[in-house]
Amino acid sequence: MKRIDGRKASELRPVKIRRNFTRAAAGSVWIAFGETQVLCTASVDEAVPEWRKGRGVGWVTAEYEMLPGSTPDRKARSRSGKIDGRTQEIQRLIGRAMRAVVDVEKLGERTIWLDCDVLQADGGTRTAAITGAYVALADAVSKLRRSGKLKVSPLTDRVAAVSVGLVGGEVLLDLCYAEDKDAEVDFNVVMTNRGRFVEIQGAAEAGTFTRLQMNKMVSMGERGVRALLAIQQKALSKAKR
Repeated sequence: MKRIDGRKASELRPVKIRRNFTRAAAGSVWIAFGETQVLCTASVDEAVPEWRKGRGVGWVTAEYEMLPGSTPDRKARSRSGKIDGRTQEIQRLIGRAMRAVVDVEKLGERTIWLDCDVLQADGGTRTAAITGAYVALADAVSKLRRSGKLKVSPLTDRVAAVSVGLVGGEVLLDLCYAEDKDAEVDFNVVMTNRGRFVEIQGAAEAGTFTRLQMNKMVSMGERGVRALLAIQQKALSKAKR
């Protein structure tokens, strides 16, 4: 089948990563997967949640928000205590993905907050957020090391994520919104640079899918994440401006 934007079935959308996007945060990254754009910031809090105090270990957590103008119909802002189920699910996913590659004992008794704000949504917002949030996290850790607050890096690996789905009976990588809304099956693959899976989210939106189709989706997602990790590493290797 011919994709809306002319890509091959196994082709990512153009990916752009710009570090040091804002000045105040310890790490700040603008990331784009095609028309999807997310601002990911990492902030350091020299404290931990109450339930972790006195243990000498740190914490990494995330918040996610789709800004009001990110979709054609205005997205209402989340209010304190009134986060919808989708938002809660995504920010927990981002937090799990980041903690999978952090040794919290080496972080010290501090928290790193990853805030992922969707500026423009065209599918794959959670996967773009995870991929960008890691870069912001890495920059925040580098800042802590330069300041002498960390002697060694708590980062154990890198992590990125991509969507993959079954659309019109064909497996497609990195779905845009028009493809995602018509997908019979939708998967999100979160994986580390060492090839370890953090999470695979998958469900049929219409009908069912076979083991063969599932295997193909996971394999295509794995190749997609490896390509994103290479882009991520290239961005991290550049000196910050």
